[in-house]
Amino acid sequence: MSTAITATHIERKPELLGQTVVVIGGSAGIGLETARRASAEGAKVILTGRSPEPLQRAASEVQAVSTNAFDATDPALLAQFFRELPAPIDHIMVTAGRPHYGRLIDMEPAQARRAMDEHLSLFIEVARNAFGKVRAGGTLIFMGGTGGRRPGIGIGIASTVTVALPALTANLALELAPIRVNLIAAGFVDTQLSASLLGDELENRRSQLRAKLPIRRVVQPADVAALAVHIMINTALTGATYDVDGGQQFVAA
Repeated sequence: MSTAITATHIERKPELLGQTVVVIGGSAGIGLETARRASAEGAKVILTGRSPEPLQRAASEVQAVSTNAFDATDPALLAQFFRELPAPIDHIMVTAGRPHYGRLIDMEPAQARRAMDEHLSLFIEVARNAFGKVRAGGTLIFMGGTGGRRPGIGIGIASTVTVALPALTANLALELAPIRVNLIAAGFVDTQLSASLLGDELENRRSQLRAKLPIRRVVQPADVAALAVHIMINTALTGATYDVDGGQQFVAA
């Protein structure tokens, strides 16, 4: 006697179907990977970036419904972008900005202000402009880091921002409710930005991390993007900081 087993294919409905995702800083790295994943989940994607050519290449890849090339740290340009943005928007992810290194006592005042503007001020301005554009239950997702949790010479700006962003996120989650606000804190992520910062030392850094991280591999943009899209989908998440660093903060890496 034989028993026939019939395999049933269960189709999964895309979880962002019909929703609109804006990625500020979406032309490469974590932003672009998040746009890819959101698009695969059925979302309509709007991308911004500083440089038109990389932005257009990214937009073509993810079939973005629109793009806008501008410096997101310029408050006037950011406000103009939001004024022209069709509502409602479901989710906004902000990956713009880059880390700043150097001793605080050696920095020119304008340089220090610029470094802070690329993170804290940018996130505040995004929140101010997004209010009224993002639907109830939608989310703002900011990118931060874990590396600055250990003080050190030359990382004063990064350390200050690292400590401040979770508090900012929690407060904005209360002020903007029922819009959700969350923070992703990443360690080293293998991106073009990391390559540009490390130069010839990139492969040494990768090898060091593979040897020391508990996950025994280097964190990739796709790891961060998967978390970002999960935060968009899970409507119970707000005001929280989510680490994705492969355990880097727990080891001397």
